[in-house]
Amino acid sequence: MQHFLFKRIDNAQLIIFRVCYGLLVCMECFGAIATGWVHRVFIAPKFTFTFIGFDWLQPLPGNGMYFYFALMGILGIFITVGYRYRLAAFGFAFMWTGVYLMQKTAYNNHYYLLMLLAFIMAFFPANRNLSLDAKLNPAIKTDLMPNYIRWIIILQLFIVYTYAAVAKLYGDWFDLTVIEVLMQGKKELPVLGEVLQQRWTHWIIAGFGIVFDLLVVPALLWKPTRKIAFLLGIFFHLFNSIVFQIGIFPYLSLAFCLFFFEPQTLRKLFFRGKGVKVPEAIWVPAHSNLLLVVLGVYFTVQLVLPLRHLAIKGDVLWTEEGHRLSWRMMLRSRQGLAEFTVVDKATQEKHQVDLGQYLSKKQQRKVGCYPDYIWQFAQHLKKEYQAKGKDVGVYVSAKVKVNKGPWGAFIDPRVDLTAVPWQHFTHHEWILPQENQ
Repeated sequence: MQHFLFKRIDNAQLIIFRVCYGLLVCMECFGAIATGWVHRVFIAPKFTFTFIGFDWLQPLPGNGMYFYFALMGILGIFITVGYRYRLAAFGFAFMWTGVYLMQKTAYNNHYYLLMLLAFIMAFFPANRNLSLDAKLNPAIKTDLMPNYIRWIIILQLFIVYTYAAVAKLYGDWFDLTVIEVLMQGKKELPVLGEVLQQRWTHWIIAGFGIVFDLLVVPALLWKPTRKIAFLLGIFFHLFNSIVFQIGIFPYLSLAFCLFFFEPQTLRKLFFRGKGVKVPEAIWVPAHSNLLLVVLGVYFTVQLVLPLRHLAIKGDVLWTEEGHRLSWRMMLRSRQGLAEFTVVDKATQEKHQVDLGQYLSKKQQRKVGCYPDYIWQFAQHLKKEYQAKGKDVGVYVSAKVKVNKGPWGAFIDPRVDLTAVPWQHFTHHEWILPQENQ
């Protein structure tokens, strides 16, 4: 195991990936400003849905989030050129984690992957070549890296793709229901719009989606299928980019393929220099045991966390409990309607809340059908009325529809949501069971 993990290999894969990674995060951050995403998500809303437990992490006031994203974009440039790399990489990792946790209205599994990758890259010695750091300090320059660096990336990708494939193994994917629902919103796409409504297209998407996710990593690892897998990956990720417009993730996924190609091939393409002679001697660092423990804990969490919904009562597609952080991508479409009633405990006076006074249209859609949004907004209402000197309860009547299923009552209207705690790993009994609908 030590020979496998700590043998030294050519670091061309990591060095080129660092450049791609830096460019992509720079584009993501400046693009978020240019497209108005920062304004829509952080500046325009009156209320922000953070991840529960991170209410203290709020967007900067005024135009502060523009400067926040601009700084992250600059850090992306520093990562690209390898200048003050460690500081820039950790700076971006912490700032992106802040972005991820301070809002979830625009939640995306890919944002979670980028958060994990940002910290992984911050620990990697990705500035040891083709960087300003190596030019300013030649002592750090090297063409080598330990083998475990490459395999951390490969194992992380394997987990992501495998769980994405397994999650698709359910009825609404096999009978094309979920794909039909997802494609209905793509009718206006030029050229592709009409094609995406065809039944035969849905069958291709359903089959290819599972097979690609399940086999792409093994196919890239095996030399005879590597080029075919890469070409299919280009098609798959460009399709996702055009149809679903999911930011840098498709291109980041293609950049990950660098870790599957031989370093000497990459050097011929990108460095145009001689090959690297890799020494046979194994160098095991003094902290090797600590490193193995940390990696063991990290990947154990990565393997177990996506399965936590199996230990929570109810169907995750209905309750949403255990959905996030589990690589359950493009699996369902939810619609919902929720009515919030505030009851003054002293006078029993009731007041129905106008959601439009508090939330953007996208936030209203989220609060209509996701239990954590409903619970959080109930807490917000309670705090608002407490500031006015009133002690209130908040009751919610909600109906939800998943994919093409029937509408069903979702929240127990008899429960005061301000009086119940949020629990991350157990079922909330005020979420009504789907089988009763």
